[in-house]
Amino acid sequence: MTDNLTLNMDAYLPLRDVVFNTLREAILKGELQPGERLMELQLASKLGVSRTPIREAIRMLEQEGLAVTVPRKGAEVARMTLKDMEDVLEIREALDELAAQIACERISSEQMNRLMDTKKEFERILASGEVKEIADVDVKFHDIIYEATDNAKLVYLLNNLREQLFRYRVEYLKNPENYPALIQEHEAIVSALEARDKAKVTEAMHEHVTNQAVAVKAVIQEQSK
Repeated sequence: MTDNLTLNMDAYLPLRDVVFNTLREAILKGELQPGERLMELQLASKLGVSRTPIREAIRMLEQEGLAVTVPRKGAEVARMTLKDMEDVLEIREALDELAAQIACERISSEQMNRLMDTKKEFERILASGEVKEIADVDVKFHDIIYEATDNAKLVYLLNNLREQLFRYRVEYLKNPENYPALIQEHEAIVSALEARDKAKVTEAMHEHVTNQAVAVKAVIQEQSK
């Protein structure tokens, strides 16, 4: 287990959420490796908390697909598999395309302006090389589209799926070679929404998700060698 694991305190969050965010970031950054044991006593000692918030945080990590409990072994960092990725992205493609189609009809001028501003923010932050921050702005971009559907049930499903996707999104964004394509894909999505062209926005979103799937598949295959 990494020696650099320290609690990222936030006075506004319950302790279990602070522990969860700390462990989540360590997994996404690769500080906690796939297959590494998540031992409650050891983590509690290292983070200076009781076992209860550790146990609760591990359950939250399991809901995101970042941890799994193995019989007679306990919790460990989940390994990324092609099947898991394909299952998640298959659902994401369908729901993202649906969200984009609905947003075509309902997106307001204010939401459109925020989407354009976030597209520019994403392009600026790419130069920082801070993968988690880049991923957060990418999430923000898609959240505006989800919000524009004005469909609470669809947004709930997409938000739940987003947590399971975050790990794959981070892996994709670790490679700067993907950035030019991402900029073009975001531009195509924004342009199609601005024109309220359902066919074009569906095509743009399909390409966006497919390109991510291809890139992450290559990462997983390389890691499994």
